[in-house]
Amino acid sequence: METKQELRTIVRNLKKAIPFDEKKARSADIWRKVLELSCMRGAKTVLLYWSMNDEVYTHDVVQALAETEMVLLPVVDGDDLRIKQFRGLDNMRAGEQFGIGEPTGDDYSGPIDVIVVPGVAFDRHCNRMGRGRGFYDRLLKTADAVKIGVAFDFQLFDSIPTEPFDVRMNCVVSETETLWNGGE
Repeated sequence: METKQELRTIVRNLKKAIPFDEKKARSADIWRKVLELSCMRGAKTVLLYWSMNDEVYTHDVVQALAETEMVLLPVVDGDDLRIKQFRGLDNMRAGEQFGIGEPTGDDYSGPIDVIVVPGVAFDRHCNRMGRGRGFYDRLLKTADAVKIGVAFDFQLFDSIPTEPFDVRMNCVVSETETLWNGGE
C-alpha cells in the first residue's frame, strides 16, 4: 500500500490530467446521486464546501441548495474551520490562508444534518484522506451529522492508510459508486 504522501502525489497527477470543464461535468453526476440520498432529502441544514479547481465542483449546488435549505460553508481560521452560513455571492470573500471562497458574517453553532466534504482519496470502507492538515478531521470528530465524502472515481481505492485521528465517512459518493459505512 502506498503512503499518504505517495497517494497524494498520484491523485494530484490524475487531477491535473483532467480539464476543468470535464471535472465540472463529472461533478454534476456526483451531485445528482448525492441529492437523491434520503439523508439529503430530509436535511434542513447542510455543510458543504466552496470547491477549489481540483475538487468535486460545488459552486452551483451551493447556490441552488441555499434557495431551500440553510447552507453552511467552512472558513479557515488558523488550524481550524469555523462555520458560517452562505448568504449569496455578495457575502463571499477570498479566504486569507488559501484564497478559497468563504462567507462573511457570524459563526454558526446550531445543529447540522449533513456534512459533505472533499478528500484526496477515499476507500471502500469509507475512510477519507485529506490534504494533510487535519482541518476536516478536527471538525468532523465533534459533529453529530451524516458525513458524506464526494470524489471522482479515480480517487477511490480498495484501501488507504489511516491514522487513529482520521474520521470515517458515513457515505462516499463518486460518479459510479455510492459506498456506505453501515447502510443508509
